[in-house]
Amino acid sequence: MIHQIGGKLRAKIHEFSGEVSLGLGKVKRRMVEEMIYGIQARGSVRVSEVARALEEEIALDKTHERLRRNLGDPAIREVVGSALLEQGAKRIGKHTLLIVDLSDLRKKYAQKMEYLAGIRDGSEKELGLGYWLCEVIGAEVGSAELTPLAQSLWSQKAEDFVSENEEILRQIRRVRTATAGRGIVVLDRGGDRRELYAELVPGRARFLIRQRGDRDLLYQGELRETRELARSCPTPYAETVVKEDKGHEKVYRIEFGFRPVRLPEWPEVLLWLVVVRGFGEEPLMLLTTEPMRLKRSVVWWAVAAYLTRWRVEETIRFIKQSYQLEDIRVLSYERLRNLATLVLACFFFGAVYLGRKAKLKILVVHLLRAGKRLFGVPDFRYYALADGIQTILRRVGKGPLGARRAAAPEDRQIPLFQT
Repeated sequence: MIHQIGGKLRAKIHEFSGEVSLGLGKVKRRMVEEMIYGIQARGSVRVSEVARALEEEIALDKTHERLRRNLGDPAIREVVGSALLEQGAKRIGKHTLLIVDLSDLRKKYAQKMEYLAGIRDGSEKELGLGYWLCEVIGAEVGSAELTPLAQSLWSQKAEDFVSENEEILRQIRRVRTATAGRGIVVLDRGGDRRELYAELVPGRARFLIRQRGDRDLLYQGELRETRELARSCPTPYAETVVKEDKGHEKVYRIEFGFRPVRLPEWPEVLLWLVVVRGFGEEPLMLLTTEPMRLKRSVVWWAVAAYLTRWRVEETIRFIKQSYQLEDIRVLSYERLRNLATLVLACFFFGAVYLGRKAKLKILVVHLLRAGKRLFGVPDFRYYALADGIQTILRRVGKGPLGARRAAAPEDRQIPLFQT
């Protein structure tokens, strides 16, 4: 059974890598398959670990050098990233959330990596050195399914860096273009910036953005601070919410309501300020383009949409932990960005590609069982799925299918009826 599953899995990796690398040359396409296979087989982005997973009949350092050399082609990031976005965009509907998340990739002990820059480590709440990541992930309210869409890794010291706002807007533009404007952009309070509104509001983009509270909004023709409006906002609806944080569940009793508002820079555009009390001393404030009215289900949708964004934080942890992203060791900036894109491809393969067809869903069940866990399969099944893929590929070995086919000896038998 293990070998049957392993054979199917290798075939699917071969098929998937061929689709996302279409447009690259033969050598680079083979390398993409080898990297996607090796990262998942070893649960690591270290090129040396990927080289071991390939089990080639040549010196390990030769395999390592070939992979490292081919990783330097900037076309890899463009071709693979565009293919992933094209496939993912097909799953985005009119009301799908386009969750934009900023995170960091800290390199605590690195000294020679190109363009190392200052970052704020979100997990340890301290300053350090590393790079920034911006990811856009599609999600439906009330669904556990996620669709990785786009990702960028950058350093403010890089020559092509313009600004953090431009990096965020670039990913939003890419996704909105690919989805033909479908979906609703969701940002945490770090996205409460005039520079972002300056493009989203005139561009008629639909959005839901958490507020810091210090912005002035127009309410009934008067300028009022967001925090002041939230404190006086009626919250006629109530709900009980359970949030899981670091393995522990916490129950919140929340109340919520809304007020119609406008941004002073664009007074012609009607917006809504959704206010949620119960998560802390200060109310949670959400500014959205989505029309609100005095109906519980309508207002609750806006609250649930933002709560869905919390799942993306778990997604980022999944990517970093399952593939040991912070253990990345390539020194050049281009190779680093290419590797980050290939990690996104690995996540897309498990989260989206394996579930596209009914037959593949059976394979997913076997993979989840292979990723044995002390307390069974968790709600966030991508952890277990990544474990299962790694377990199967380690047990089966043999390396990626495409590379094996390429390395197979030529059939020298003379056909019986050759003329």
